[in-house]
Amino acid sequence: MKRPNRLTIFAVIILGVLILITLFAAPSGGRLDSGSTYNRAPEGYGAWYNYIQRRGQIERWQRPAKDIESKKDLITFLQVNPSPDFDLSSEYELSNWIQKGNNLVILGFAGRATAAEFSTIHKSSAGNVKIDTTERYDTKRKLVAVDSLLSDDRGAIVWQIKYGKGKVIYSVTPHLAANAYQNEPGNFEFLAHLASDNNKRKIYIDEYIHGYKDKDIKEAKGEGDILTYFIQKPIFAAFIQASVLLLVLIFSKRRFGKLNTLEAPTVDNSQAYIEALAAVLQKADSSDFVVEMVGKEELNQLQQSLGLGKKNLIDVATPDEELISAWRNKVGAESDLEAALRIQSQQAQSQRRRYREKDLIAWLKKWGNIRKLTPNS
Repeated sequence: MKRPNRLTIFAVIILGVLILITLFAAPSGGRLDSGSTYNRAPEGYGAWYNYIQRRGQIERWQRPAKDIESKKDLITFLQVNPSPDFDLSSEYELSNWIQKGNNLVILGFAGRATAAEFSTIHKSSAGNVKIDTTERYDTKRKLVAVDSLLSDDRGAIVWQIKYGKGKVIYSVTPHLAANAYQNEPGNFEFLAHLASDNNKRKIYIDEYIHGYKDKDIKEAKGEGDILTYFIQKPIFAAFIQASVLLLVLIFSKRRFGKLNTLEAPTVDNSQAYIEALAAVLQKADSSDFVVEMVGKEELNQLQQSLGLGKKNLIDVATPDEELISAWRNKVGAESDLEAALRIQSQQAQSQRRRYREKDLIAWLKKWGNIRKLTPNS
């Protein structure tokens, strides 16, 4: 089976990193995107936005809520599914603006679970409105006058409170006209009437609470470009670490793919024994013993190779003339043999003579040369 090359594996790793960045750093769904006009999922408001846009009555607002006060005309500011800390902050923050005659609509104001059926149909001036929630709001909790715009015997679903010339409209469900209700025309038109005040005013729908910002706001917050956006995310640090690790692997020329298993070397017991014995003799400084034992074995091997048999004709104290004569007849050279025998003779005459390591190595090399020149060795 052909293994993938390094470039292919590198490309796969880069693709995996990009996928992780997309999953962890890209804008996510959930509550943040629920109710956004950019969201085409069932909980989004893309379809209702297009429905109102055909009338030229709506515009996305991608700035902080307080900035809406810059609008000179009387308008409606619509917030869909704000986070819990937004439920009343906009009402208080924009109270002066509302009292001047502007309207604030908040869809997704916290109610309480009741014994009401989950799916109910309610009549309105815009047609039947379908509601899918058991939550209702107890209007008696308010100290000011509350007008119920959509309710049943369990409590209010949509209601309004007037402040000066303006008003705030609340809904317990954030999905009053979500994409999931495209087949419920009464829901779309009901919210259109509420927000536009019966087609009298323009609607600005808040996208800032869903994470969408105008260019100047992004630049002011250091989010002006995609690079800055990623740098500010925790995933960027992980990406840098992964990149450094990848570069280390590449430049160290470490092979990608399946690792080759190294086989354990076969132990040669004879070789291991010889090496161990040599280490002991070296530590004991027993060079004389090495010369004696190795010399005898080499002489024995040599006399057999020269056809002299296994007779004990060697008295290492005096080099054997028969051996030297046989060597001359078959090889014709004698310098290495005579030199080797001379060292052994000296060793025999002086039993405890020590040899330096280089002299011992030179002597062994001579026997190595003798072996190469000896016939049938």
